[in-house]
Amino acid sequence: MLVVHLMLPRLRMNLDFGPSPLEEQPGLLIRDPLQFSDTTLVIPPALIECLEFFDGRHSALDLRAHLVRITGDLHSGDIETHLTTALSQAHFLEDETYMERRVLCETAFAAAPIRVPAHAGGGYPEDASELRETLGSYLGNTKETASQESPVLAIAAPHVSPFGGVDAYRAAYSALSPADADRTFVILGTSHYGPPSRLGLTRKPFLTPYGDAMTDTGLVDELERGLGSAAAVEDYCHAIEHSVEFQVVFLQHLFGPNIRIVPILCGSYAKSIYEGGLPEEEEDVRRIIGTLGDIAAREQNRLAWVLGVDMAHKGRRYGDQITAVAGEGEMTDVERRDRARIERMESGDARGFWELVQEGHDDLNWCGSAPIYTFLKAVPQARGKLLHYQQWNIDQASIVSFAGVRFHS
Repeated sequence: MLVVHLMLPRLRMNLDFGPSPLEEQPGLLIRDPLQFSDTTLVIPPALIECLEFFDGRHSALDLRAHLVRITGDLHSGDIETHLTTALSQAHFLEDETYMERRVLCETAFAAAPIRVPAHAGGGYPEDASELRETLGSYLGNTKETASQESPVLAIAAPHVSPFGGVDAYRAAYSALSPADADRTFVILGTSHYGPPSRLGLTRKPFLTPYGDAMTDTGLVDELERGLGSAAAVEDYCHAIEHSVEFQVVFLQHLFGPNIRIVPILCGSYAKSIYEGGLPEEEEDVRRIIGTLGDIAAREQNRLAWVLGVDMAHKGRRYGDQITAVAGEGEMTDVERRDRARIERMESGDARGFWELVQEGHDDLNWCGSAPIYTFLKAVPQARGKLLHYQQWNIDQASIVSFAGVRFHS
């Protein structure tokens, strides 16, 4: 009789993995940044290798045989069952349990009347008065330092938690003036988890502790019509992303809660980075650039563009076998390469910028290259000026770099 052993489901590839921060519970920490699950698991060191069996090509019998080899216990089936059950109940496996949960979450977000804040109380204070005081201390008196080159066409600011990039946030948002309050802010954020060649759209107002920022649904409708398959409408990624949310909070701090926005999440254009060629050689990316370019040319100064951009990610947290310290050692070369890219941004050289991104398949791990490229292609008259560059140790062995940049025509 033929015995068929069912394959173990795949472990989801869009999870966050890292060392456990708990001395009393060492191992590999797994959590779900997409928040389909609020469970955090710590896999003991002896079982970490077992995760390799959740690849869709191994069976439970394969895993059980491995456990027998490493434990010497012929009755290790309980360990296999417990591990598989824990991963499934946490929605960490690509199985029916996860698929049902994903559909439930995506459907709930699509039906919701507003986009509720995902990072209030974590990335920034959830109390409005405390938030006002905090951002006031970060920004200072921006009205006195705003650029005299008016109107500003765009700014690029970090999308790191505000306390990590205070100086770059201050530099970028100081380029805006009270006269910008009536413009519609097109926020090009980085999509950390969405499709690499699509824009993520939503028509929902963005709620923050300050109040509701109103989305320009007319422009979103136009984007949907023009983009077709290049748009993910009511993209669930908006529910959890911070790269747009942080920009909304700063804009509301400057101009009041009822600003007008077009919140857009931009995919990474990964195919171009890893396989070569320009991003717009893909039809969907060509539609993105063309549709945004048509809107930019028609609306002109009615729009102000805000790019939510973090730059290099280097060090042990990001898989490098080095201890990265801001401004020291190898990080001085990272700064040199960052600044070379920024110079291409300043000159409006989209192609030259992207060629630098493609070097080493973006071994600098910039988290915002695609929004920058998209903007430079859609608004080709843009010329930039670096206002501030910085590196920040996100932990003792890893850095993130970011900048404040102002663009004008």
